[in-house]
Amino acid sequence: MKQPFPFSAIVGQEAMKQAMILTAVDPGIGGVLVFGDRGTGKSTAVRALAALLPEIDAVEGCPVNSATPDQVPVWAEGATGRVIRKPTPVVDLPLGVTEDRVVGALDIERALTRGEKSFEPGLLARANRGYLYIDEVNLLEDHIVDLLLDVAQSGENVVEREGLSIRHPARFVLVGSGNPEEGELRPQLLDRFGLSVEVTSPRDVETRVEVIRRRDGYESNYGAFMETWRMQDAGLRDRILAARAALPQVKTPGSMLHDCAALCIAIGSDGLRGELTLLRAARALAAFEGDDTVGRLHLKAVAPMCLSHRLRRDPLDEAGSTTRVIRAVGEVLP
Repeated sequence: MKQPFPFSAIVGQEAMKQAMILTAVDPGIGGVLVFGDRGTGKSTAVRALAALLPEIDAVEGCPVNSATPDQVPVWAEGATGRVIRKPTPVVDLPLGVTEDRVVGALDIERALTRGEKSFEPGLLARANRGYLYIDEVNLLEDHIVDLLLDVAQSGENVVEREGLSIRHPARFVLVGSGNPEEGELRPQLLDRFGLSVEVTSPRDVETRVEVIRRRDGYESNYGAFMETWRMQDAGLRDRILAARAALPQVKTPGSMLHDCAALCIAIGSDGLRGELTLLRAARALAAFEGDDTVGRLHLKAVAPMCLSHRLRRDPLDEAGSTTRVIRAVGEVLP
């Protein structure tokens, strides 16, 4: 079975790759929204991220990937109690998915054959402690959006139906991709994504040729290609692990808090989620780059991906949202 295309081998799209790395360093940043043209590597990057992420400790057979035996839900069957290493879960949430498939439901087959009430976990259980990926997120049905908003807010999935009363942890990083030509994302869900990036097709011949060369190498000479890039992915994985360990020790001067607030006021960001996301992303970037203190360079680097989707619409301003953030950064953080 082929492994996904290596994350390190993706050509360009640096903002998208950086956003995904930052959520791997600190999942508390929130999700990543990737909007752009078709065929720009959005889905490829998510598949590659799954292979790149460090493994997690989880109880064998636990449907919600509990880290220790005492965290296994009482309704869970098949958990052995033995802690094993397993890949970080990356779960697809397809368009048209039913609510039962997302949250879980009564195991109908068992109820009919044995007359027993048993809970069949859904996609949210599988995604706990991992990533939930939604392609064409802007086409997701409204009732599923409402459901995801509730779970993302609480970090817990609650199922009260068909005589069942089930609760289980559902903490995941939400990754969405889509084409803006196919419709906009509901503001309530848009605000739940910590980071947002826009990807475009390369405009220069050399970059496009390199994309073709690498993809062709992956498909026509898989073994040699993976051997070439496996070490780079391993090195990136080690940097993520080192950043996770260093993150609690990264210092945040009070002046950086002032800069976060001033920047969000300058762009007219609603609420305080922008400041909090900006601070966490800057801290994660500092840890990833091996710095022990958050500085303005870190804030400037992450501001476009933290704030571009939080701007109030200005019909008189023809500049794109990312351009407006960069302009504000230049004025507030010279």
